[in-house]
Amino acid sequence: MYNPKSKIAEEFICNEEILETIKYAQENKNNLTLIDEILTKAKKMNGLNHREATVLLLCENEDKIKEINQLAKQIKETYYGNRVVLFAPIYLSNYCVNGCVYCPYHAKNTTIPRKKMTQEEIKQEVIALQDMGHKRLALETGEDPINNPIEYVIESLNTIYSIKHKNGTIRRVNVNIAATTVENYKKLHDAGIGTYVLFQETYKKDTYERLHPTGPKHNYKYHTEAMDRAIQGGIDDVSLGVLFGLEDYKYEFPALLMHAEHLESTYGVGPHAVSIPRIRKADGINPDDFEHAIDDKTFEKIVACIRIALPYTGMIVSTRESQSVREKVLELGVSQISGGSKTSVGGYTHSDEETESSAQFDVTDTRTLDDIVHWLMNLGHMPSFCTACYRAGRTGEDFMKICKEKQIHNFCSPNAIITLKEYLEDYATTPTKEKGQLILEEEINKIENDKIRELVKD
Repeated sequence: MYNPKSKIAEEFICNEEILETIKYAQENKNNLTLIDEILTKAKKMNGLNHREATVLLLCENEDKIKEINQLAKQIKETYYGNRVVLFAPIYLSNYCVNGCVYCPYHAKNTTIPRKKMTQEEIKQEVIALQDMGHKRLALETGEDPINNPIEYVIESLNTIYSIKHKNGTIRRVNVNIAATTVENYKKLHDAGIGTYVLFQETYKKDTYERLHPTGPKHNYKYHTEAMDRAIQGGIDDVSLGVLFGLEDYKYEFPALLMHAEHLESTYGVGPHAVSIPRIRKADGINPDDFEHAIDDKTFEKIVACIRIALPYTGMIVSTRESQSVREKVLELGVSQISGGSKTSVGGYTHSDEETESSAQFDVTDTRTLDDIVHWLMNLGHMPSFCTACYRAGRTGEDFMKICKEKQIHNFCSPNAIITLKEYLEDYATTPTKEKGQLILEEEINKIENDKIRELVKD
């Protein structure tokens, strides 16, 4: 039986409830009366439950799909305005003991060059990222208790935060490492972690176990309950994710929302962010080998329906996706994107063939950070490098309260202006700087508070 407050994975991610939800949504996907009732509720911008959102996901009526997309855009603008937060991943090590069949880091892959960065190499990578203008990173590493123990992650966090180069500092590091213990999550919290990120990959247990045949990640229960342990370890903000293409999206979608419902009902705080990657080509990995790959139109529906179901959460799309796809989903609810990304160990300071061949997946959007900043402004978005909420302690319940009251823009808009101004002065090319100055003037004029307007002008 589905029990969102249970601490047991197979109760808050209940297979029977997911199958019943899919059946219900299939039966009602053309029930326009019900769909209108769900949309009426959604327009209050307080979210939907997993069943309601799945009905919208499977809806086939083109007029209603347009209405869903329009509502998703409206919700994103109401909660987050036109801001888009920018970040970059930093890969510390690709040593891994797991056997994940969709990832080139898997232990049996003998063709990929294995590498673990020293603290000096990490320093050089961070300087390269700072010279691009980045302020927020996502730390990534394979699971290997010998090569990548928690002590190595903590030391690396300390190194990243310690580097002050010219006008550059990294103000926030999110951490994407394997499921671990409450004790280790406490260590991450004490080291100043931003958000803890862990992709479920797939919520369907038998598929999960088949795709993770060996290694500690094979344990579905331990992996799925990781967010509970992270929160128990003091981490305020956690980020969920599914690797779409591993299993039927109609199964993954309600399961992802059920995980969010579990966190909210159990801890009073839903996920700070949700990532929505699709499987991509990598060393020895062919996306065509996975029968559940989704097309762009389906991907866009997923984005829109997540935004409607979870209006308060950040939504992340990485450089896995092309420029055209990212442009579309930015209109449907995405609020965070990576830019100028490298998915190889040492990729920001080395461009040799061996380094490139150590990438976790192929990057589709290969533009520079400056290109992406300029592109976002041309589209009417406000690029933001802001990390103020985390440094000011507006995390967890405090952040969610402000966000759900639709007041987070009172903090985010001025800080986005200030951090964009920093970027333009310190890192931007001349065309981007000229465009940015016009954007800043427009955004400053939108601020209603006179004192804040004068502050950001200065």
